[in-house]
Amino acid sequence: MWTGQMSRRDEARRQIEARVYRDAVGEPPDPKWKSLLALVTEQGFAARIVRKRLHLPTPLNTTDRMVLEHQIFPVYRSDPAIRSVLFVGCGAYTAHYQGEFFPDVRFATIEPDPELSQYGASRHVVAPLEELANHFPAASFDLIICNGVFGWGLDRMEQCDAAFGQCHSCLTENGHFLLGWDDVPRRTPIALANVPSLARFRKYAFPAFGSWRYLTDTPFRHTYDFYQK
Repeated sequence: MWTGQMSRRDEARRQIEARVYRDAVGEPPDPKWKSLLALVTEQGFAARIVRKRLHLPTPLNTTDRMVLEHQIFPVYRSDPAIRSVLFVGCGAYTAHYQGEFFPDVRFATIEPDPELSQYGASRHVVAPLEELANHFPAASFDLIICNGVFGWGLDRMEQCDAAFGQCHSCLTENGHFLLGWDDVPRRTPIALANVPSLARFRKYAFPAFGSWRYLTDTPFRHTYDFYQK
């Protein structure tokens, strides 16, 4: 019984990741009949639809999110030096992050779309990341998490240079910067190695992985890069 349930959960995860992949590479979404079929065949699909319609936190069941939430967050959370966190970008699938993973630190969010403010933290700013320093002074955060933003709106060299530069300024000395991105051509509009402000960070071997870079087992090649100021 337990094995069968896990198989259904794994199959649902693969279906979600396939949809994310199509979005990442610019393919058209599923036709309506497939979405209707998923309502009755895909584990958790109907519940996610209902929760999103009710504007409730809706965790995303994908491998990269599981890595983030169950392997990366616990390491940061257990670090006594991390007392203030900025999470970049908001959505129904991030709304539970403050209460579930970072309840005991100063937690803030930044997101340019005002309609997504409902999913932000109690300390939330409506602005793009490249305007971060307009809202927070230098050395405000011990950890900045920028996941799924590069290649999804943060696309131009000048944008990235400004955004990462302001992250560097707003981090405390030895503060951590986590950059999550999809390593597929459509979502890598520029070479990260060429962004001047990103080069100001030093690469950090994350304890759980023993490396500064971790490629998740996803079709859209979601990658986590770990840096330290």
